[in-house]
Amino acid sequence: MKFAKRVFLIAGVYGLIVLLPMYLLEEKTGRDFPPPITHPEYYYGFIGVAVAWQVLFLILSRNPIRYRPMMIPAILEKAAFAIPAVILYLQQRISTFTLGAGLVDSLLGVLFVVAYLKTANLSE
Repeated sequence: MKFAKRVFLIAGVYGLIVLLPMYLLEEKTGRDFPPPITHPEYYYGFIGVAVAWQVLFLILSRNPIRYRPMMIPAILEKAAFAIPAVILYLQQRISTFTLGAGLVDSLLGVLFVVAYLKTANLSE
């Protein structure tokens, strides 16, 4: 259970550290990764949904056994970015920097799977 607690705590804190500053970086993001953002509702919507997931990870870290079923959508959340990031990079449609973010999500997704498996016998 300690493993699952740590994994989800680290994921949640890391995610908040990475995501929250993005609320202040819309213009910079548009300059660094052209073209400029033309639909800010998608940009801020993405950040908002992603931040909500980080809160879920923090809740999971408090009691992984009780919230174990929520690990399944947490794994899917990581795969939803990690898999397309790899495919888009292979198609030369995203930067190496963005691929790196996808690979971090891949690693966290794998750790979420391990946490799910390690808590299997504890939840019965």
